[in-house]
Amino acid sequence: MKRTMTAHLLLATVGATLALAGCGSDGGSGSAAGSSPEKSIAASATTSGSEATAPTSSTAGHAPSDASADGSTDARQPPQDPDFCTSEELSLSLGEGGGAAGTVYRPLRFTNVGDFPCVLRGFPGVSYVAGDDGHQVGKPAEHTGSKGPALTLYPGDVAHADVGFVQVRNYDTQACSPTEVRGLRVYPPQETASKFVEIPGTGCARSDLHGNQLTVSTIEEGPGER
Repeated sequence: MKRTMTAHLLLATVGATLALAGCGSDGGSGSAAGSSPEKSIAASATTSGSEATAPTSSTAGHAPSDASADGSTDARQPPQDPDFCTSEELSLSLGEGGGAAGTVYRPLRFTNVGDFPCVLRGFPGVSYVAGDDGHQVGKPAEHTGSKGPALTLYPGDVAHADVGFVQVRNYDTQACSPTEVRGLRVYPPQETASKFVEIPGTGCARSDLHGNQLTVSTIEEGPGER
């Protein structure tokens, strides 16, 4: 009887021990499972923080501005191939003259008052004008000499053409028909708009005058000092 009870006690003890061992094993497994999510969250948080603080591309901060990219400027640029000078780009004046054989020669000066270079070549058109309406008096100036080369006038540059003023009193009054004039109407070469140069005097109104009351040479470089 004692042996039987002893055997039962031993079996109960062994069973309890095994049961406790099983519980300890389950608790350890639960603790490992609980630590795994924490490590995952920490790793995820570290990755997210790294991505959030990653610097953006440096090229975005150094993109060229629109102003420098299109190269635009408010300043007007001179043409590579200058056009002929227009009347608006020129200021005209007469220099001092010198006489020879009944004719006074004075340099008719063309000054570039524009913003860009322009070209002059050949003979200007020159004639006397009178009255408030600026009507032409007599024959226009006769061209003398040969046509010169093209001249490029930069802003402020001066060129000239020599104008010969014939002493009209040398002509017969009836043949000349002397008339008071206000000055000269001048057409720059290749231009249809005229300029006025004041020089009061006397011209011959007869268009059939035998001879010339005015002469003009081709345009040359410089002011034409005499």
